[in-house]
This record gives sequence, C-alpha cells and structure tokens, in this order.
Amino acid sequence: MHVLRCTSCDLLLKKVPVSVGQSACCPKCGARVVKKSSLSLSGELAIALAAFALLIPAQVFPLIVIELFAVKISTTVTSGAFTLLNSFPFVGALVIFCTAFCPLVYLLSIFASHWSLKHLNAKALYYSTYFIKVARHWVMIDVFLVSLAIAAFKVRDYADIMVGQGLFSFVVLQVLVAILLSRVSPKRYWDAYSERKGEDASVDTQDNHNTGNVISCIHCGLTQCDSHSNCTRCGSPLSARMFQSIQKTWASLLAAVVFIFPANFYPISILITNGKRLEDTIFSGVAALIKQGMYGIAIIIFTASIIVPVAKIVSLAYILICIHFKVETGRKQRMKLYRFVKWIGKWSMMDLCVIAIMVSLIDRGNLLDFTPGPGAIAFGLVVVLTMIAAESLDSRLIWDKYEQRR
Repeated sequence: MHVLRCTSCDLLLKKVPVSVGQSACCPKCGARVVKKSSLSLSGELAIALAAFALLIPAQVFPLIVIELFAVKISTTVTSGAFTLLNSFPFVGALVIFCTAFCPLVYLLSIFASHWSLKHLNAKALYYSTYFIKVARHWVMIDVFLVSLAIAAFKVRDYADIMVGQGLFSFVVLQVLVAILLSRVSPKRYWDAYSERKGEDASVDTQDNHNTGNVISCIHCGLTQCDSHSNCTRCGSPLSARMFQSIQKTWASLLAAVVFIFPANFYPISILITNGKRLEDTIFSGVAALIKQGMYGIAIIIFTASIIVPVAKIVSLAYILICIHFKVETGRKQRMKLYRFVKWIGKWSMMDLCVIAIMVSLIDRGNLLDFTPGPGAIAFGLVVVLTMIAAESLDSRLIWDKYEQRR
C-alpha cells in the first residue's frame, strides 16, 4: 500500500487512483492532495505561449485614453508606476513588480519548467518551479483590471474616456493567466518528472513498516523517509515544519500593525484642482465617493482598503494565538480562514493601482494634478507585510496537537 502526507495538515493518507479531471482531497483539512487536470501539459504550454504573446501588446499599448482640456492622454499598465518612481519609488516599484515583472517571471518559469521536464534536469526544474511557487502570489493582473475600471469611473467627471488598443489584449491575458494560476503547480511538474523516470511519488508501506517515519517535501510533495536531510527528488531541505514559521509570521504581522495607523490617518492621495489642494485619506476618499453617488465603487474601495487589511491582521493573529494555546476546537474553520486570507490578500493592492493609473491620466500641472500622499507608502507596506505573514505561516501547525494525541 502506498501512502503520502498532506502538505497542509500532515495527515498520513492512502494513495488512491484518480481519474482525469478529478481530484482527491484530504478528509481532515480539505486540501487537494491529488489532482489529475483535464488540461494536458502541452495544452498548459500552449496557453502560456498565448499569454506571453499577449503580454507585450498588453503592456505597451494604451489601455484607456481620455480627452482632458482638448488633449488626449493615454495610460498603459506601467506608465503611472514609472512616473511614481521619481517621487514615490516604493509605490511605483511595487505596482511594476505586481503587474509587469511577476507575470513575466511566472510565464518564463513555466517555459523553463517544461524545458527542464523535457531534459529531465532536476536542478533546473527545482529553480523554475520555485519561481512559479513564489511569483504566482504576486501576479495581480486581475487586481489592476478592476482598478482600471474604478479609475475610469473617477476620471469620467473630468474627461471623456475611450477604450485603448491594449485593453482587449490585457483582458484576454487576464483570462489566460487565471487558467494557468488554477492549473499550474510545482507538484504537477515533479510528478510528471517521476513518471518519466519510472519512479513513484509516494512511499510503499511494505518497505517502510513504521509509516510514522515518513515526511512530505513542502516543495515537490514527494513522500519519503524522514531520515533524509534533503528531498531525494528535488533536493530541497526536509523539515517537519517550516523553520521559525511562527516567529516570522508574528514579526511581519506586528510590523503591519505599526504601519496600518499612518496608512489610515495620513493622506493617501492629493488632488490639485484650480490651484486648490484636496488631501484624501482612505476614509475621506470613500466618503467623497458616497457623496458623488458612486456607492458601488465606495463599497469596493472600503472593502479592499479598510476591511481586508484589518481582517487579515485580525485573522492571522487569531490563528497564531490558537496555535500558541493549542486550541483544539474549530481547526477546520481556522484552516478555511487561513486559505481565505491567502486568497484575498492581494486585493488590497487595488488602491495603489488606482493611484498609479490616476497619476498617469491626471497631470496638468497647477490646473489639475494628482499625486500619492504619504499614507500610500504606509499602505503599500501593510499590503506587502500581511502577504508575507500569510505565506510565512505553516498551516500544519494548526493541526499539531491533534496529530500528537492520536
């Protein structure tokens, strides 16, 4: 009988056959343990090539064009961010990193993984799948697309809006990247690697009488004897739990708590109209949208910029406290909460993307100008720190005492 360990809760499971298009989930935490995608690896590569072909026009050509004071102004994905590099380098660099750099790295890593798999190069496959694993959390094309719609609604009071040449490419790119994000995983490449080498990605209990002495590699998912210091397949260091996971999570979380106050109390944006300077915090910006009758946008901004960052901090702190005090009840609920925090974390970037777009569209000197405020830097740090905190937490710690008592 072949067994494997769930990488989310560390439960020892019997490996079961799974048909194409179906998946097997862990009965304890609900994590997907085995999946056979209906999309083949060659189909995955074709989608990645199509996305890469669309990446250049989506980045270079204008997304929207406005006519302001009889002058046509266009914006691309990174035009506003590059403008911000002069005065607010952190905000500008963060937007470029999430909307241009990470999508490019993600697609190139998929190409590199296919090349490594074809040549059965384990070392190259390790690095390429590592970049896939890291970059996928920072790919925010969908966030930028929603931010573009919000910015268009805000600008319509000042100018006429027209669709740019790159918008169609950008929308199709988002669809293709969304498919890849839902299908591509390092484990899938490594399982294909083992299959081509005639190896098994699980432990045979006939050869390992003590099934408790098996460990799962957090990177490639291979289940193996815990006597190894490094994974026998991908070579990454093996450990029962992520090194100093709780300490790293607490450090990032507390730093986020420090910056969330200036992020909310200092102006996040400054609008100069007819020589008059209007400073807006996140709260006052939402209130202004409500006064203008933009209730839908106000709700979106309020949720993404106020509720989500606070909810992430409170949720992660709650999970960490429960781990510290070894609270046994409600483990499944905390696991669902943790997955939700990881998924929703990137949507806090929406406000910064809106600022970058507004900077590129509204720049008419003293007559009409738009610039970020000091609160934007603090808000960007909150977004980054909460995302790092969520990624630093080892979810298996939620279930530790449960396993020990069994």
